[in-house]
Amino acid sequence: MATIQGQAGVNLSQELATYLSENQGNYTSEQLTQIINQYLSGGDKLGSTGGQISNGIYKSFGEFDQITGKVEVVTTGLWSGDTGSLRTFYTSSAQVAATSGKYYYNVYDTAATSSVQFSIAYGNRTGLGSPALSGDDTSTLETKATYAQYKQILLETDDSQFTFVSSSAAGTHDSDAIYVINVARGRYKEKMDAGNWSLKLTGTRTITLIDDSGKKFSDSVGKAGRVFNVVEGRLKLGTEDEASTNTTYATGSGDGQGQGFGLFYPDQGLIVLNPNALQNAAGSVYGSSLVGSLATNASAKNQQYLFDAIAQGGDFEARRTENVSTSHYFVRATNREFNFSNNPSFITGSDGSFAESTFETNPNTFITTVGLYNNSNEMIAVAKTSQPIPKSFDKEVLIKVKLDF
Repeated sequence: MATIQGQAGVNLSQELATYLSENQGNYTSEQLTQIINQYLSGGDKLGSTGGQISNGIYKSFGEFDQITGKVEVVTTGLWSGDTGSLRTFYTSSAQVAATSGKYYYNVYDTAATSSVQFSIAYGNRTGLGSPALSGDDTSTLETKATYAQYKQILLETDDSQFTFVSSSAAGTHDSDAIYVINVARGRYKEKMDAGNWSLKLTGTRTITLIDDSGKKFSDSVGKAGRVFNVVEGRLKLGTEDEASTNTTYATGSGDGQGQGFGLFYPDQGLIVLNPNALQNAAGSVYGSSLVGSLATNASAKNQQYLFDAIAQGGDFEARRTENVSTSHYFVRATNREFNFSNNPSFITGSDGSFAESTFETNPNTFITTVGLYNNSNEMIAVAKTSQPIPKSFDKEVLIKVKLDF
């Protein structure tokens, strides 16, 4: 049993006396319990038993009728319409031909007029793949600018190159060239769901790329948040089995042998890929190398090679995850409340008689809508019931309203 002693007891007595005097007999249990609860410590609180009966269409929430500040994790498909699998890929001829097309390609799910799903870019630290200034003094060195942009976003200030895992003795491979898949901000919202994406690439061979997040915990957290390695594997969605990883490194022969496929930044919606490893594992696309055209006098738009490999693969599966704040409101209609209606059809004649004589002793109404109002009596949310709920003096109704924001 809670006790209020000392000066707190004196203050409570004075506040109660003031309240009783000012309200001249018009008391509510909610106000009385609110005054007393100010002086109760710890977890001891009083509830306004029975609550306040509402005689109109409005009713205030009691102390225990609201649960706010809860957070739920929601996972949905990444692509338009909350779908988890993207199987068709289009570019916009207008965007490709524009200045921005020298830097990246936007990729759409249906036609160029639909929503952008992700973008593809090619970057090179030394500017290979874009016209050299010695041959074109108007060149903007697009590939060099792209590499520098993502280096600034993703790498630490003292790191000048993207580093992929390697099977060599050194254990790492510094790469001057990168492909970047940049998921549209409106698609991934808060973050991509680590361990829940896969990308199929098809050249002379087909490979499927996933990340190595395992149970979604990472040993590596950098400037741009969590970082995972991109590996070859299979998700095994719809089963209880964990994703299988075939190999962390590109096999075969050539420049990409033993090099990692790339890096995944779920908090940024970015996948950075190693062109040499992709070429080694997937081979050529339409007769063109995935490493692309890297001559210093070229303006090859090397992102086209990765786009062709993705379009040929025909499957990019991904999901997003976000923390959603929720509030729960318990709307209670006791047996004495909301048994009459303000609808003009409820009464008849100039004297306001009931349209149905039985309503005088046994009214029946149906609850179809709940409106939530702020303290200024402005409606801020509306909830609809799935079907009308009958209400009368011998029925009580409890409706739970959940708000996500």
